[in-house]
Amino acid sequence: MKIISDIGIQIPQVYLPKAGIDLRKWAVIACDQFTSEPEYWNQVQKIVTDAPSTLNLTLPEVYLEKQGAEPRIQNIQSTMRKYLDGGVLQPREGLIYVERSVAGKRRKGIVLALDLEQYDYTKGSSSLIRATEGTIVERLPPRMKIREGAALELPHILVLIDDPKQTVIEPVQAAKSKLEKLYDFDLMLDSGHLTGYAVNTDLENKIVEALRELAKPETFAAKYGIGRDKPILLFAMGDGNHSLATAKAVWEKMKPKVGMDHPARYALVEIENVHDEGLEFEPIHRVVFGLKKSLFAKIDSIVGRSFEYTPVATADEMVKAVDQYQGENHVLGFVVGGKGFGVLEFAHPSSNLPVGTIQSILDAFMKDGGADKIDYVHGKEVVVKLGSEPKNAGFYLPGMSKSDLFKTVILDGALPRKTFSMGEAREKRFYMEARKIA
Repeated sequence: MKIISDIGIQIPQVYLPKAGIDLRKWAVIACDQFTSEPEYWNQVQKIVTDAPSTLNLTLPEVYLEKQGAEPRIQNIQSTMRKYLDGGVLQPREGLIYVERSVAGKRRKGIVLALDLEQYDYTKGSSSLIRATEGTIVERLPPRMKIREGAALELPHILVLIDDPKQTVIEPVQAAKSKLEKLYDFDLMLDSGHLTGYAVNTDLENKIVEALRELAKPETFAAKYGIGRDKPILLFAMGDGNHSLATAKAVWEKMKPKVGMDHPARYALVEIENVHDEGLEFEPIHRVVFGLKKSLFAKIDSIVGRSFEYTPVATADEMVKAVDQYQGENHVLGFVVGGKGFGVLEFAHPSSNLPVGTIQSILDAFMKDGGADKIDYVHGKEVVVKLGSEPKNAGFYLPGMSKSDLFKTVILDGALPRKTFSMGEAREKRFYMEARKIA
């Protein structure tokens, strides 16, 4: 394993399933997807049955706060050791080039490890590796229970680089016909196709040098029109913010006992170029479940008469109004169980983005016991379906431009939590590679 400390990366030893394992059953989607749709995970279980699978090495968050989570965690950790001891997982050294094709798009990435010493998820961070949205520290302890005592980590974390000249990942794509193919298969449940290639030493060196070029103060300053004294942001969180924050929190807890030269100092991720044509930013919508108080009363108490509600006849009309709005106000869709659809418009918003406007209201609403719970969902169909159920409400949000991400984080700091998603639910990263952390 090679450590390139100046750019905060490690060339890792990666574990992949041995030949003969059914990869369609092995790879499952990120644990933080379909959190309000247990039927999806029931389908996954029916596909996997008793085959070796990453389903047995991860805890879908649909079960995280339910009875029986502790035995599941213990079983996950024992299964990790069983897969290692039984040879189900085989080690290989080096970077992996990944292609994911889904919904008519192809996304490209490199699997490597990031140095958690160069990552800080706290507000106002100026670290080389940075969160792009607010981190809810209260969400970390249950996730830490899974990682603490685990022999392996399996990443669904996607981290972005801002490489408009396409110098890091795209040259590997151009050379992929000469690389060893490590896996090549269709993913379950209409989630597309996944292919992985072993990156050779020559390309590995070129990747490192290209990342170093992006991290040069003069390159960084010129790209964003800022002073050369501004702290460099090389890696920005895309998906899996709380997973990387969990790895960081566990490492901070461990390092006084184990020292700095320990595998848990690093976290396995996939990096992608924010300028990849196959990468799209999708909004993350909100659904509140079990309404107990009036949402309109809460909105009125916070923003007064600076909001307006307009009923519309259909979900499609609501979506069209939000997606096509180009004014300075903040506009979002509203779905209320049993009461239909509408559009909320906020004048003179204090937040930069509509997601910030509604999140501050929902935070106050939930704190006051206005509903049983809140969830963050992908896709208009899901927010309409769940929001239309009795005693529920859904908020349909507009998207943000991916080209604005890095400069916004550099100048303004982290975005409101759950601002954007890199694709919809079925496009999320599937667990495939593993790495030893103990």
